Amino acid sequence: MAVLAAAQLLDELMGRHRNSNPNEKIKKPNWEDPEYCKYYMVKFCPHDLFVNTRADLGACPKVHDDEVKDLFERADSTYKKAQYVEEFLRFCRHMIGDVERKIQKGKQRLELMNSKPEGPPMTPAQTEKNQEQVKLLAEKITGLMQEAEEAGTRGDVEQAQGLMKLCDRLKEEKEQLIKQQENSHWSMTAELAAAQEKQMEVCPVCGAFLIVGDAQQRIDDHLSGKQHVGYFKLRQAYEEMSEAREKEQQEKERKRREERERERNSRGGGLGSDRRDRERMERDRERDRERERDRDRERHRSNRDEKDRGGEKDRDRDRERDRDRDRERDRDRDRKHRKERRSPHERSRRRSRDRDRH
Repeated sequence: MAVLAAAQLLDELMGRHRNSNPNEKIKKPNWEDPEYCKYYMVKFCPHDLFVNTRADLGACPKVHDDEVKDLFERADSTYKKAQYVEEFLRFCRHMIGDVERKIQKGKQRLELMNSKPEGPPMTPAQTEKNQEQVKLLAEKITGLMQEAEEAGTRGDVEQAQGLMKLCDRLKEEKEQLIKQQENSHWSMTAELAAAQEKQMEVCPVCGAFLIVGDAQQRIDDHLSGKQHVGYFKLRQAYEEMSEAREKEQQEKERKRREERERERNSRGGGLGSDRRDRERMERDRERDRERERDRDRERHRSNRDEKDRGGEKDRDRDRERDRDRDRERDRDRDRKHRKERRSPHERSRRRSRDRDRH
């Protein structure tokens, strides 16, 4: 960080091209180059606001150049320029959100310190007696828990439930004693803090703790401090730029409305123009519906053709099965005819063979 700060100081004194050769061609500055600080070109760099304070952001790693800043301000409004502004506002919003959370925590801390404890503080004798009672109750609770476990093991459910109820009452009494002791301790701490410290308040700008009714010199020193001035400048810039951007958007919207109104008036104006607009919109909707119906008819036709093609395939499969059955039937008939055409000698020999078998 120290090296960067020293380099920036040398750049301001001797120029960014202090190490360039005399014959070297120097590149002209361009605000779109990534080496330049976007925040410095838009408004200011937040890294320069909190130097040597608790909110120090360190040295900025980018280059701060007034010439580039002038180029940025003279440039026409573009999308990239709007992005630079949006990024600066986003960074400011993030820092303001952090300090607002700090302010809220500081207020809660003061409320806790200024809150009145419940009841007067206990004396040392009362505190010792309270501790002894807590210890005795803890021993009784432990013994009753063991007896309840033994009764549950024996199967005596009623006795176990009664012991558990008694344990619950003793636990409540123990918690009350502990709470009373804690309240007494907090009461003594609060009284001691109130006696040692003065009444404080939180600065609504930077979140620092201030003494109520402090000397004017100390108040002026705080208001002129880097941290307070930095957050004040940050808040002021964010509010001004946000309001300016909102007004710009409203102006653009107003111009768009006027342009639309002029277009309607140029087409005839008045109610007649509105009626023509409605008629044109109705014709457009009717045309869209007709196109949708045509697409539906085309889809229906394509589905029907697909079904027809599927039915033709089924009919082809049926015809092929019929041909297979006809061929099989022809083969059976041929085998039967061949059997019938066998020679008489073969038939007689088969009959004799059958007789011998029987």
